[in-house]
Amino acid sequence: MRAPREPFRIKMVEPIRSTTRAERDHALAAAGLNLFLLSAADVELDLLTDSGTGAMSQGQWAALMQGDESYAGSRSFDRFRDAVGDVLGFPFVLPAHQGRGAESLFFGAIIDPDEIVPSNAHFDTTRAHIEVRDGIALDLPVVEALDPVSDLPFKGNMDVGR
Repeated sequence: MRAPREPFRIKMVEPIRSTTRAERDHALAAAGLNLFLLSAADVELDLLTDSGTGAMSQGQWAALMQGDESYAGSRSFDRFRDAVGDVLGFPFVLPAHQGRGAESLFFGAIIDPDEIVPSNAHFDTTRAHIEVRDGIALDLPVVEALDPVSDLPFKGNMDVGR
C-alpha cells in the first residue's frame, strides 16, 4: 500500500550533504553503532530524531514571529493557558520546551516504584523516564507488529489481552 503524499507545502528548506554507503559505514563504526553518538552532519535521512521541529506551518512561523517573549505575564502564555483551559478544562498548566522534558516531569509526578506502564512499544526515552523511577515499562505489541512480512495495515496496536 503506497502512502499518500503529504497534504502540505514545506515552508523552509535546509540543504543536507549526501553521503555514500562507505561514509555512512565509517560514521557508524566510529560511533560504535550508537546512533546517539553520530554527528548530525553525517546523517542524510534522520529516522531517529522525533522532536517535531523539521518543518512548521505558515501559522506556526507567524506565531513565532509575533510571540511575546516576556519573562512573566506574556500574552503568549495567557493565550496558551486559556487554550489549555478551554480544551482540557485544566486550571493550571506547566509548559515545557520539548516533549521529553515534559514527559520527565509527568512521570516524576505519577510513577511509583513497581508501577506498570503498558504500551504497544515504549520509545527509548519514555522507557528511561519510567525505569529511572523504578516503574515497569511493559511493551505489549500485537504479534503482527513483530512480523516484517505481515500485511496488517496498522501494526501499532497494543495487545490488551496480554
